[in-house]
Amino acid sequence: MTDSQDSVITPPQDATTSGPRQELVVGETRYTLLGTAHVSAESAADVRALIRSGEFDAVAIELCDSRHHSLTNPDALGEQDLFQIFRQGKAGMVAASLALGAFQQRVAEQSGIEPGAEMRAALEESRDAELPLLLIDRDVGITLKRIYHNVPWWQRFSLFSGLLGSVLSRQQVSAEEIERLKEGDVLESTFSEFAAESASLYHPLISERDRYMVLRLAEDAAPGRYRRVLVVIGAGHMKGMAKQLEQPLPEAPRQEREALEATPPPSKVWKALPWAITALVLTGFAIGFSRNTELGWQLVVEWFLINGVLSGAATLAALAHPLTVAATFVAAPLTSLNPTIGAGFVAAGVELWLRKPKVRDFSTLRHDVTELKGWWHNRVSRTLLVFLTATLGSAAGTWIAGFRIAGKLLGG
Repeated sequence: MTDSQDSVITPPQDATTSGPRQELVVGETRYTLLGTAHVSAESAADVRALIRSGEFDAVAIELCDSRHHSLTNPDALGEQDLFQIFRQGKAGMVAASLALGAFQQRVAEQSGIEPGAEMRAALEESRDAELPLLLIDRDVGITLKRIYHNVPWWQRFSLFSGLLGSVLSRQQVSAEEIERLKEGDVLESTFSEFAAESASLYHPLISERDRYMVLRLAEDAAPGRYRRVLVVIGAGHMKGMAKQLEQPLPEAPRQEREALEATPPPSKVWKALPWAITALVLTGFAIGFSRNTELGWQLVVEWFLINGVLSGAATLAALAHPLTVAATFVAAPLTSLNPTIGAGFVAAGVELWLRKPKVRDFSTLRHDVTELKGWWHNRVSRTLLVFLTATLGSAAGTWIAGFRIAGKLLGG
């Protein structure tokens, strides 16, 4: 689009809204960007007042389909098949989402304000006013994956351990964290201390989403489709989105938007690595037996014991059922030699079979995970822990046992 655009900044002290507001005219459409605080009763009131004014014929909000579904249906996880979550490799993502939700719940309990109240207000008011509701943010899972792929490999562990550690370890949310939530959502506030010093993190977390939301506007609320569009976003996105809207919009936004939804495929090296490890271990066994039978059996026994003990002990730490621990002990050495199936998948499958989550577990899940002990108490979250710990234990066992085998062969 090449239509001329005018920008008028409404100062924060404007009588209509408590927060910043900026209006941009593109063709025949006026986009009103309302910067909100995600922990603020005033922001929710601003949203309600503007929609009730009758000035707008469409409302766009900083939500994706999955977060919209979670907001309108808090028990959405209970509708999912846990076994399919494990099979599709989504357990880590679900655990991270629960951890972020736990952080959000603690903020709500301490501040008395539910984070995202302004988004809920937009949902309710647009429904009552029968206005089109446009979900313009990128899926949180895609954003997490693009963050993971964008940061250097050595930063990934500290990044996500910091995420889970900060969310799980503290029962009290600091005043500083609540203040950060006033500028961005839970995801942004959690990563803010990293993003400030890391361009590789800032880009997928903030600037890509600024561009993505503008592209969604260009698709779903293209200039001329609506007369006035209210765009409800976190205050931290105001500057970036306004800058994007002041530039000519692309003629074909869908193609660029889909590029921002893509996650880079695993490198050929990482895809080949599990098979290479399997080949090396089996070659090690063969070399050991070729030297003498005793050495060969010693290598096999050490492989099974190291893998089995580490994986079984990891699931024991997750308070898995005794039969799950035993099954993991037996399965881990074998799954480590078969890249098509993981020890975590076996462990979670056995745990689900032995301790099927009840309706109560799903209904209390979000409350239970607000406390560290609740992750072990609730059968749903405990099964996630069993999957993750078994996976980590098996990975550690594979590397330790592999180096042991190499050491014995080279030393011999």
